[in-house]
Amino acid sequence: MDCTGAADEVDKTVAATEKRKPSQSQPGCMDDCKDVGAGCELVKKLQLSRVMLPDDANIMGNVHGGIILKMIEEAGSIVGTRHCNAQNGDRCLAALVRVEKTEFLSPVFIGEVVHVSAEITYTSKHSLEVQVKVIAENILTGAKKLANKAALWYVPCSLQNVDKITEVPPIEYASAEKEEEGRKRYEAQKIDRMETKARGEEVMPPRPNPERHTVGFSQSSLIHLVGPSDCTVVDFVYGGVAMKLMDEVAGIVAARHCNTNIVTASVDAINFHRKIRKGCVVTVTGRLTFVSNRSMEIEVLVDADSLMEKQIGKYRAVSAFFTFISLDKENKPLNVPPLKIEGDDEQKRFEEGKSRYLQNKARRLAEKERQQ
Repeated sequence: MDCTGAADEVDKTVAATEKRKPSQSQPGCMDDCKDVGAGCELVKKLQLSRVMLPDDANIMGNVHGGIILKMIEEAGSIVGTRHCNAQNGDRCLAALVRVEKTEFLSPVFIGEVVHVSAEITYTSKHSLEVQVKVIAENILTGAKKLANKAALWYVPCSLQNVDKITEVPPIEYASAEKEEEGRKRYEAQKIDRMETKARGEEVMPPRPNPERHTVGFSQSSLIHLVGPSDCTVVDFVYGGVAMKLMDEVAGIVAARHCNTNIVTASVDAINFHRKIRKGCVVTVTGRLTFVSNRSMEIEVLVDADSLMEKQIGKYRAVSAFFTFISLDKENKPLNVPPLKIEGDDEQKRFEEGKSRYLQNKARRLAEKERQQ
């Protein structure tokens, strides 16, 4: 993949950031900011960088997809919160409500520096879209590659009352066409979130003595007590923490099915249905829904149950589909063992997964043709 353009974009972003100096007149703004309410550049853009360490990777040296997702959400949360606090009014915190389908374009390895660039690209009255690019840099050779692109949606929650959604300052668009494109993305994600929420809250019961390569054999769960380090200043979980746990569970499911090295290939839209608060016990469960020759689709559900407020009861907090691929020792794709289907429910989920797989494949081919 030719990532020269993406690498140049990172260099320009770094250079532009280094040139700016903080303003004395407006906290959190730059001297060249003319209109905070209309979206100044500091509030609108952000870049984070971090070297990947052994704790970030699997035993083969591939950085976990969940680590990248967590960094993406951190950048989105910072730029979103800064922007929403750039005008007078209630102080607020940008809360993640949705991550659009995310492709992991290139694997990231231990020792590489990851640059995460986030930019606000659309605002509605009560939500904002942040688009993120992830560049991985080999600091020994200087080589850079585009590792990931993502689009995230946030809503600003008041610090006085986290259930109150405050208004989002508008941004200036490069053109009317860009604003219209953003509006269409906003309407589409809003409809999809409603449809996903309406699918119900199905429970995944474990199966006794499952046969190898069945759904029950690889189905896995993690139980995690939400502590202070997982939470924002208003005591609900960072979206990146939830996504990291989801990727870990999906990775366990994929590894159990293949018994090989596995990596995250993509993530379908992640929908955050309800907030998860400090003191909740979260159960993160993953199961295979579809397998092609070279990929596995894994449904991951996050359920939360408060230890302190039992009257709330257990509820579905987050849901998504992760796609993993199997790799050999040279990081080349391997064939995936077929999935043994048991029962009508599994067959139905398999067919739905196959439909998503074919749609995504057609979309990738269409994008490839447009780029040629």
